Amino acid sequence: MDNKKENIYLADKTFPIIVGMLCAALVAGTHMYIVNGVGAFNEIFVVKMLDQGLNGGDYAAAAGFAAGFLIARVLEGPLVGLLDIGGALMTGVGIGVPALLLAAGYGGPLNSFPLSLLIGGAVGVIIGLGIIAIRKAMPEGMAAGGTGVMMGAGNATGRFLGPLIVISAVQYNIPSGIGAFIGAAIFYHYDRHIAGGAIIGAMTIGGLALLF
Repeated sequence: MDNKKENIYLADKTFPIIVGMLCAALVAGTHMYIVNGVGAFNEIFVVKMLDQGLNGGDYAAAAGFAAGFLIARVLEGPLVGLLDIGGALMTGVGIGVPALLLAAGYGGPLNSFPLSLLIGGAVGVIIGLGIIAIRKAMPEGMAAGGTGVMMGAGNATGRFLGPLIVISAVQYNIPSGIGAFIGAAIFYHYDRHIAGGAIIGAMTIGGLALLF
């Protein structure tokens, strides 16, 4: 029985369905963020790009950045045997696809939860089918080539998100901003990624400020 389940989960025909389900949830989360201001499945700085479009009407940053990630990860997937959920799906589909629709003036369906699920599911199935098609078309034993650079690019950019997180915390309220600054400074002193320190500091001091 276990072998039968494993064969189903690992089958090529199942992969597009799984990707479709993931993407449906991600676009639906972005729908909730657009309508209710909460629910997007993504990093702070990526959602901030979408915010700029929602507030000012310019979706170029969100659409360009997220779509670039999506294309890179979809091309990378067949070569390395994995699909990066963070870059390809959470960023590329969860933010990039809605940003492209909004920029093109077709953002109406994103105000509907069922339509958001449908859009995300359809995009996910197409991505899954594309990855399987690319993998089958590749010659046997083809090396991954330069995909290691793409895999490390997202992690490398994360080192520079600390200042943006501090600014976002200051905009939220002063105690959170002070906490983010202190946390970032402590992490910088110990040679750690300051984004983590900024988030921990903002949550700690901001939470204490709410209690007292």
